[in-house]
Amino acid sequence: GGGGNVVGVDPSPGMLAQVNVPGIELLQGTAESLPRADGSASFLSMGYALRHISDVGAAFAEFHRVLKPGGRLCILEITRPATRAGTAVLRAYMRGAVPLIAKFVGGQGQTSHLWQYYWDTIEACIAPPVVMQALQAAGFEKVARHVEVGIFSEFTAVKPA
Repeated sequence: GGGGNVVGVDPSPGMLAQVNVPGIELLQGTAESLPRADGSASFLSMGYALRHISDVGAAFAEFHRVLKPGGRLCILEITRPATRAGTAVLRAYMRGAVPLIAKFVGGQGQTSHLWQYYWDTIEACIAPPVVMQALQAAGFEKVARHVEVGIFSEFTAVKPA
């Protein structure tokens, strides 16, 4: 929109140093301890990082603290397919095909290991029903999950007005 500002938060100073986007305030912090005042944000999003949070209850409580009443939350995450067959196909693709392609295209051996690690984090990620329960337990309303292609999950919620 026309008014407001964008704030990016990451725990890694190295990652923050790589960002070169004018007009975005960058802060070092974690999902469990956001460097923002109570009720200071109207929208909060997190993309593909849920698997790196050690305490989702604490993170969701923090999201709730930082959002204004009526504020919206959107969490994007790659989640395991609902079926065993879908999980097996995705596992083979991410642990086999993608690392091979990445190694060939990127020319670096470590790239294939990173893609294998990426699958391991997806496989170990918190289950979608648990995410939704944790959002409700943190005080959010209108908690919902939308799934695309069986693996791309969009969790949305609203802080009560």
